[in-house]
Amino acid sequence: MERLLDKVVIVTGGARGLGFGIGEACAREGAQVILADLHLEAAQRAAEQLNQQGWNAIGLLCDVTQWNSVEQLVGTAGDRYGKVDVYVNNAGWDKVKPFLEMSIDEWDPVIRINLYGTLHGAKAVLPLMVSQKSGTIINIASDAGRVGSSGEAVYSATKGGVIAFTKTLARETARYGIRVNCVSPGPADTPLLEEIGKDHPKLVESLTRAIPLHRLAEPRDIAGAVVYLASDEASYVTGQTLSVSGGLTMA
Repeated sequence: MERLLDKVVIVTGGARGLGFGIGEACAREGAQVILADLHLEAAQRAAEQLNQQGWNAIGLLCDVTQWNSVEQLVGTAGDRYGKVDVYVNNAGWDKVKPFLEMSIDEWDPVIRINLYGTLHGAKAVLPLMVSQKSGTIINIASDAGRVGSSGEAVYSATKGGVIAFTKTLARETARYGIRVNCVSPGPADTPLLEEIGKDHPKLVESLTRAIPLHRLAEPRDIAGAVVYLASDEASYVTGQTLSVSGGLTMA
């Protein structure tokens, strides 16, 4: 049984890593998937990979740091499909460096992508969902936002903000039949972690050793949580933060 049959799902940062894994899982469950990414050609190639499997996907351009770009993304989806059922605020970025060594200029892209990107996505899609009297927003945060993470002070601050925003938005929009939840991954085997690992060669080894299940998360692990929250199986779940961390955090 396809749990997301005929649902329209937007995934930001959808061309690779967690975003592509989420889009793939949603498409497999019957959704029409829109992979939105800063790199249009990469988004289109990723969508074509899904279409070759017999699923339904398109790739669209979106810079989540720019309000007009996010507004245009949602407008294009609404015009083309008449609705948006699920919006996944996945696009994210990190700069690993002790806080005292970070320049103020280095804060800005982390904040704009992780926090402003999430705010922009919700602000753009909510009017359509309110008119539909249905919809779900799933924000991808991080357990760094729940418990902190050395070398990720600004990143942790943005992800903590995403978690708090999720809870408040869930309260404000429940009256319209809209659910808002948060998936909070632990360390995941993604291109972003690979990039960070180039400057911190022992990072992956130390993280794997610390995780009780002794492996990094794979995109499919996070995608499974997203599909659940997007589906009718979670119709009574809102305002929640679901950690997917292999037991690294337990609370």
